[in-house]
Formats: sequence, structure tokens, C-alpha cells
Amino acid sequence: MESAEKLYIALRDEFGFENAKGSISFNLNNYQITVEQNNVIGNILEEWLDKWMTHKGIDHIHNEKQASPDFWLNTKETTSDWLEVKSFTGSPNFDVAAFRSFINLIIEKPWKLHSKHLLIKYKSEKGVVTIENFWLKNLWEICCTSSVWPIKVQYKNNVIVNIRPSTWYSDKADYPSFDCLEDFLAALEETIYKYHDTRSTIAENWSKRLCESYKKHYQKELILPRWNDVKNKYVKE
Repeated sequence: MESAEKLYIALRDEFGFENAKGSISFNLNNYQITVEQNNVIGNILEEWLDKWMTHKGIDHIHNEKQASPDFWLNTKETTSDWLEVKSFTGSPNFDVAAFRSFINLIIEKPWKLHSKHLLIKYKSEKGVVTIENFWLKNLWEICCTSSVWPIKVQYKNNVIVNIRPSTWYSDKADYPSFDCLEDFLAALEETIYKYHDTRSTIAENWSKRLCESYKKHYQKELILPRWNDVKNKYVKE
């Protein structure tokens, strides 16, 4: 069993993470308030997870920089067991990754493709934070296509900014999450070809470079289908 799965089970079965309640307070010169702002909750949940894992004796390294991953769960081999933590309230409103940096990073570090994502849905009412649900997912399981781009992205001022998440937990979502890594990468490659800023710069050799890097690291062939051959699984007629 992978380290991320062990962590998920420990949170679920030992701690009782789902439906757990908490609050955030701030004490300044003996005057204490309960914090009601949502924009700090994600960072605090990540810090809580770091300290809880330390308390439980779970080996990990918390990456406090603004870079992937949030946690290394293998302290001896940092090219495996990457964990990303994403928190949200309502519907998924976080960024999966910055588009331009991601398409280059996975060539340099193909193991990022197999990072796990701990997804935490919470609600906050009058300073009381309640964990509504949480999931452990692969990267491709939280991404989908869209009506405009083969992969769902944030597109502003003619620029693709970020890869955006699917609604992986809903049967009523307009577009389902990808079934496998290969389909996710097929959609990503097609987006790179379709996007004006990458079509003439990296599109032609991008998949070849990615597959070579992946094989070098994993000693395994990565065979990408064409997006047109698989998109019917993800686009409703």
C-alpha cells in the first residue's frame, strides 16, 4: 500500500477526519478572536496535517515553498510519493497547476504525473470549520475536458493560466474526469497544439520528449493516444 493511501486511511479510520469540526483563533495581547475568513483555512489545514503526521510518527517532509509537492511522503526518495493538498468550500475552485510550468515540469520530473492529491471539502460558519468530505485521487482523476479546450483550463485575456479541476464526485458533472493517465496526456497534448502560445514553440516535440523522460525514469513505455480517438468517452453528444 502506498504511503498516501496509508495516510488517507489513518485520517479516515483512526482520526475520523470526515465531519470533524474545528475553529481558528487569533490572540493579540490577550485579546482573542475567532477567525471567520475562508482564505486562510487551506493553509491552516495543510499546517495541521503536517503537525498531525509528526504527532502520529508518519515520516514526511513538508515543503513550505510555493512549489510542488506540498509533502514528500518518502523521505529517502524524493522522486516518489508526492502529495498535493487542495482544500475548497462549495464546488472545486482551486488550481490544479499552472499550465505553462506544468507542461515543462512533467518532462523534467515525470514522477509528478503520479503524485497523489488529498482533496478536502469543508464549510465554515461563524468561525466553525467542518470537514464535509475528503478524497485521495490521482492527477488525471481530478481533471476533465471542457467545451472549449481538450483539457479544462482557466483562459484569461487570450492566455491559458491554470489547469482547473473537474467535479470528480458528481454524477451530474458536464464532463467526467479522465479514466487514465494516457487520456489525460492526450487531452493535454491537444491543448498544447491548439493554444497559440505553445503551438509553434513546443508542441511538435513535446510528447516525444515527455515519453522519453518517462521511459528513462520508469523503464516503461508511455503510449499516448490521439485526443480525437478517445474524446468520445468524455464529450457528451
